[in-house]
Amino acid sequence: GFYDPINDRFKEPSLTGISYSFTDDGFYEEAYYRALSNPTNPQCPEGLMQWQHGTYSKESNGSLVLTPFAVDGRQLLSSPCSGDYSVYSRYNQTEVFRVGVFFSRAVDVTSLTHFVLQSYRVYNDPFHHVLRLDLYQWDGTPVNTLYLIYKPPEMLPTTTINPIHKATATGRTKRNTDDATIEPLNKNVLLKRADPMNPANLWWIGLIMTSLGGIALFFS
Repeated sequence: GFYDPINDRFKEPSLTGISYSFTDDGFYEEAYYRALSNPTNPQCPEGLMQWQHGTYSKESNGSLVLTPFAVDGRQLLSSPCSGDYSVYSRYNQTEVFRVGVFFSRAVDVTSLTHFVLQSYRVYNDPFHHVLRLDLYQWDGTPVNTLYLIYKPPEMLPTTTINPIHKATATGRTKRNTDDATIEPLNKNVLLKRADPMNPANLWWIGLIMTSLGGIALFFS
């Protein structure tokens, strides 16, 4: 899987991507593998792997709130072109996705500023004919579209799993070993741009997946 809680380590996929999972009884899981651009050296992007799980709730105002188990989240930041170490640390980020818009006066009170709240939408994609999840950040920027992969989802246990191994809050890991967690992230993978609907790019298949209402969704 993407994250191994027994050995407290990540396993690097062959492609970057994101995944969210939600169960019918209020639990979720998410996994991110992202390339971070390097303006000073475009051929040396950084790699960021993140995993967390916890509970979700649908609020009366339409908000979808994801609350992680704080001790379980993990993050690995790697710069393959520089240094001998990656930074491995705990990760804990509550997320709120809202439905709708609101208006607020600008600072000079001469005009109205339009704000699109972070939001979400679940529906059948009219082109691919599969269930689709659209997410929007607080400023209205769309998150990469997620498509249904598994129903029911394939997830790690929906309870706190950190006590399996006691990890330090932040650690540095040596690159020059053959351990799956601490190898440098593959620079060539970070430079790839994948077609999200190419079956060859469904790297999430066979990995730990995440879902909404008992479904698994991915983007790569």
